[in-house]
Amino acid sequence: MKYTAKDVLQYVQEEEVKFVRLAFCDVFGRQKNISIVASELPRAFQYGIAFDASAIAGFGDETHSDLLLRPAPETLMLLPWRPEHGQVVRMFCSIVHPDGSPFECDTRTLLKETAARAGERGFQFLFGAEQEFYLFKLDERGEPTREPYDRAGYMDVAPEDLGENIRREICLTLEQMGIWPESSHHEEGPGQNEIDFRYSDPITAADNAMTFQSIVRSVAQRNGLYADFSPKPLEGKPGSGFHINLSVQARDGRDCLPQVIAGVLDKVGEMTVFLNPCENSYARFGSNKAPGYISWSKENRSQLVRVPAAVGEYRRAELRSPDPTANPYLAFALLIQAGLYGIEHHLELPQPVDLNLYQADSETLSRFRRLPQNLSSARAEAAGSAFIRACVPAAIRDSYCPG
Repeated sequence: MKYTAKDVLQYVQEEEVKFVRLAFCDVFGRQKNISIVASELPRAFQYGIAFDASAIAGFGDETHSDLLLRPAPETLMLLPWRPEHGQVVRMFCSIVHPDGSPFECDTRTLLKETAARAGERGFQFLFGAEQEFYLFKLDERGEPTREPYDRAGYMDVAPEDLGENIRREICLTLEQMGIWPESSHHEEGPGQNEIDFRYSDPITAADNAMTFQSIVRSVAQRNGLYADFSPKPLEGKPGSGFHINLSVQARDGRDCLPQVIAGVLDKVGEMTVFLNPCENSYARFGSNKAPGYISWSKENRSQLVRVPAAVGEYRRAELRSPDPTANPYLAFALLIQAGLYGIEHHLELPQPVDLNLYQADSETLSRFRRLPQNLSSARAEAAGSAFIRACVPAAIRDSYCPG
């Protein structure tokens, strides 16, 4: 259901909601929130709730520190683990200046505007997320260790897979919030898990990705565990990916997916710093099904982009390089822009690469462009890109590519 502000105010009153979390994220996709009492909600809808932006990464300094949060009523969600009496709800927010103009570092608004421009041109993009994470034990002080919760492997079952009940609790919690997981299973690494989502519109998919990480961390903590979304938490073990599935529907019925994939392949090097924003991201590339080269194939998981076996509305492309530290709003916005670039420039999809690049010799690999191999080279490629300058506001670029 798409709530209006009036609906939200009525719901809050009828359900005895006491607190409202106003959620947003910094430029790097770290979720933040301000909690207000329910009686302040009319003011939040009409005027916004002020906060000190100078304390948020990438939001500026003390000279222009006042920003406002304006809740989006259609994102209303009840937080089901809170008390039945005095309930807590959450809404995502847009961020604006005191004069009401959009804040240039609000990546959620950036995605919303990008998707709208694609719609004006006759294209609707859809996204589905697959996020991997590790579960680690806590020490006697409650601090995270690097001891995995179990030693199970890919798609193992109980009793080896100790994460089964944790994943079930996560999925049930998400369903209570109106988010529908598609599947879940143990991944290859010890204590590593994956939960996948059905595809949806860009904003909903990004909101769900943000909610997912929050729920996973909360459920893990309740069970005496630590959920780790870093790209490569254990040396010599599989890294964690944020596999992004995307599809496109053209108003005129054209099949534009090949051109979308071609656009992504053309621009992915320039986008990489935004898809893989920390130094540890690059330790993951080139092994354990994480790509190292710019190529595509059907079904082949050693490639950067694969097109899974599917037909009709389920036909999609899967980008395998991003990791869970990426800001999903920014990642999806860039993929839409790259897809539009491929469509509007009539890019042709290169031949698929039907071989295992992890086992290929150096002569074979020399035929392919590599993804940036470290954070500094990814920053340099983005800083020199006219495409990135056109798609990403300067303040966000400066946060990812300092100096």
